[in-house]
Amino acid sequence: MSDFDQQIFRLPRPLRLESGAVLPHVEVAYHTYGRLNASRDNVVWVCHALTANADVLSWWPGLFGEDTHFDPADWFIVCANILGSCYGSTGPLTPNPETEEVAYQQFPLLTIRDLVSAHEALREHLALTRINTLIGGSLGGQQAVEWAIQRPELFENLVLLATSARHSAWGIAFNEAQRLAIQADPTYNTATPNSGAAGLRAARAVALLSYRSYEAYGQAQTEPDDTVLTDFRASSYQRYQGDKLVARFNAHSYVTLSRAMDSHNVGRGRGGVKAALGRIRARTLVIGITSDVLFPPSEQQLLARHIQGAMYAEMGSQYGHDGFLIETAQITHFLKRFFAPSHVSQLAPEFSN
Repeated sequence: MSDFDQQIFRLPRPLRLESGAVLPHVEVAYHTYGRLNASRDNVVWVCHALTANADVLSWWPGLFGEDTHFDPADWFIVCANILGSCYGSTGPLTPNPETEEVAYQQFPLLTIRDLVSAHEALREHLALTRINTLIGGSLGGQQAVEWAIQRPELFENLVLLATSARHSAWGIAFNEAQRLAIQADPTYNTATPNSGAAGLRAARAVALLSYRSYEAYGQAQTEPDDTVLTDFRASSYQRYQGDKLVARFNAHSYVTLSRAMDSHNVGRGRGGVKAALGRIRARTLVIGITSDVLFPPSEQQLLARHIQGAMYAEMGSQYGHDGFLIETAQITHFLKRFFAPSHVSQLAPEFSN
């Protein structure tokens, strides 16, 4: 039961969304790596972030792959592309199979809970009755914590990186600034796959300021030539990163998924965040990043404080929020200690409950 090529799962029934809208035809693209062992207890499920895809080996090297902590030789790894994305799962540019029409801006509102509903349908399809480890960072972590609340009996271990129990006003404001940039592009309202590309380019430049840090920009993007008066290295970097995203993503999925991120609030309809987090039964490791301005460590500390028995670790990094993708050596260090036998007696001071 393994295929490094992307696979497609078609939900057998329409998907009712949290908003009340219905997606009549839903497809979920996913990758699996490795093989289920005889006891079917070696499953690792990865929830990806905003613009990633289902091929976790391509975007989380150092943590997933041969000779890493999550080596497919030892684990059966599943990663599904989230609803609303543009990497194979149903999203704003997916034609309706009955009418061939594309929704574009009319694609319904998705929430984190809707993304989890698609994961759950895929899990049932794969007949996985127990997941050893559920892991995700950023928007992926939002999915993971929501799923662990919905199905507390399903997960043995939960690893949350640079994420939160509720998307903050600060994070929502960053997302709204990016959507305003996209919506200011006059092409965004045209019914074409590439509409809003210039706005998406600008939105990515805004987002980068929340993904990195003052120190990271200072070290890598400070202009070495004191005579330069324009077209600074930092300016070029922003344009370059905007162009890179436009080449692989689209504005409609970006708007859809940023709105889904804004919806994240595990306490909604559950008596508040504390009560919701109290439902989690998985052994939990929460990792924060000292320089993360988008999901500051206080948000991970809140998770660890209200998830029963959770452990907290904090990474020192100059890379800001993106540290959860870059600092794989540190993450591996914490994972080894978390999964080690008699881990409780081995915890260092950076762990706290």
